[in-house]
Amino acid sequence: MYYTDRGIEELEQRRGEEEVTLAWLADQLRIFTDIHPEHETAVERLATWLARPDDEDE
Repeated sequence: MYYTDRGIEELEQRRGEEEVTLAWLADQLRIFTDIHPEHETAVERLATWLARPDDEDE
């Protein structure tokens, strides 16, 4: 189990029943990056990966 799995599991347990939009998610990622600029690269990679699910080459 990766360390991040705990955070993912907590997210699913606490908010798994909620429905959100991609616009809401984008806003949350921007807020997180503003608060934690040292994680900008990881957030950018995640956002790009989520935006391009059919691009198998990347």
